[in-house]
Amino acid sequence: MKRNKKWRNIVIGGLALLLLLGVLEYKGIIWHNSIFAKAYEVKGLDVSHYQGKINWKQIKAAGKYEFMFVKATEGKDYTDEWFQANWQGAREQRFLTGAYHFFTTKSTGEEQTAHFIKTVPNEQDSLPPVIDLEISLDHEQAGVHKELKALADGMEAHYGKKPILYVTYDTYHTYVEDVSAFAPYEIWIRDIVKHPKLGERGWQFWQYHNRGHVAGIDMYVDINVFKGSRAAFLTQFSDAPSMLLAD
Repeated sequence: MKRNKKWRNIVIGGLALLLLLGVLEYKGIIWHNSIFAKAYEVKGLDVSHYQGKINWKQIKAAGKYEFMFVKATEGKDYTDEWFQANWQGAREQRFLTGAYHFFTTKSTGEEQTAHFIKTVPNEQDSLPPVIDLEISLDHEQAGVHKELKALADGMEAHYGKKPILYVTYDTYHTYVEDVSAFAPYEIWIRDIVKHPKLGERGWQFWQYHNRGHVAGIDMYVDINVFKGSRAAFLTQFSDAPSMLLAD
């Protein structure tokens, strides 16, 4: 009887521990992917109106993050209400900053390009623009390819930098993989479950956490890493040192 009671206590204790770990992970206090992300030196955040007012000085003081991606636009006429404040705040604190556009199928690539260009300043020391591709998977592929390429071409023509494609595995495999027109573009992959795998294509940025707790932000925030060393980061973005190394 004593042996049975001992094993019962062990099982109950184990289940309680698993429950506690599950709650902590759900709340983002711990995150299993952080183990894999530790291999990468350069980390950054992506933010939008969901994070509300951000204390950029407090984030900078922590010294944990070096780049920021800020939501700017969506479709042909939506502008994130916090874009200007976030763009200015991040740059004032010398974060290397880029803007992203949420692609939709409700307007043409040219219309979306025009809206993004009207909203986002053309700063030489900024990160390349990002196209956020999180549409449903039931769209006609040729149509998506046409408008996505038009948007990418328009951004590159204006900013002089080839855009980065932010993708999930679903949108990558459905609309980007094996499409020669998108082969030259760097990939920013979302994988909050495990270390990402995209075959031979590889990735440049990895969003590994979507419930991050960061001092200076009251809400959950996405956390990302750059694939490579800090030296490689500065080499990749040749205009970065003026932002990252300035006092």
